Amino acid sequence: MTDDKLFSVENKICIVTGGLGQIGKNFVQELWARGAKVAVWGRTINDERIAKTLGEKALTDPNLRFYSVDINKKDTLNAALDDMQAAWGDAPDVLVNNAGIDTQPSAPPEVSGPFENFPEEVFREVVDVNLVGTFLACQAVGARMIDAGKGGSIINIGSIYGMLSPIQDIYAYKKELTGVPFIKPVAYSAAKSGIYNLTRYLATYWGKKGIRDRKISPAGVHRDTQDETFQANFCARMPMGRMSQENEYNGALIFLASQASSFMTGSNLVIDGGWTAW
Repeated sequence: MTDDKLFSVENKICIVTGGLGQIGKNFVQELWARGAKVAVWGRTINDERIAKTLGEKALTDPNLRFYSVDINKKDTLNAALDDMQAAWGDAPDVLVNNAGIDTQPSAPPEVSGPFENFPEEVFREVVDVNLVGTFLACQAVGARMIDAGKGGSIINIGSIYGMLSPIQDIYAYKKELTGVPFIKPVAYSAAKSGIYNLTRYLATYWGKKGIRDRKISPAGVHRDTQDETFQANFCARMPMGRMSQENEYNGALIFLASQASSFMTGSNLVIDGGWTAW
């Protein structure tokens, strides 16, 4: 009989930022199903969206709590943490920094044009949400973990585009079809690469405090709203010949949240269908 305690997250207090998004909701569901207490943080939280995303049971289950949090505003971070600790009686064990924004191929030309004309305000917004927001969440939650003296696990969600530059040829068809070029913007790549060194910094800074800080680097995730040409171009570059499904990062999440990864910190776990193997 296999002892599953190695991968147990039962009764762990977990936070998932962007917890009602495409990947985030899968993280929430997996942790919840395995007996964790899960705080879902997001900008837009309401009963209708919760029920639609996680089901009606989510509205009344004591192991789920929902918070309207702007990760770029410290007061909303700390208010959520105060309420969580009052309700569950302890500091968080796990923080999943999943919240972020990206530019899809359907984006308008003013935010997806050539680098030379890329708007400064858009660059700042993307870096603020993806990198500064991750920094602030780590800062707020990590301080609670330190005060509680019990360590913890921080899992930052990066991207293959934080490791490698985008292949712009994948998106060239947009100009052929519409006459307007789509350039995968610089801001997302810059922010996601910054998360990697933030992860390594915190791994060394908090290592002796028992806080493990790691990063997952996913590849492209399939969405029904993606057009067929983009999907075909992307999959042609993928050694496995397909994009990921939105739940294919759950195994890595449980590994990193549990004692199965007890001697792992500062690492970048690449789950990309072989994209970076070329």
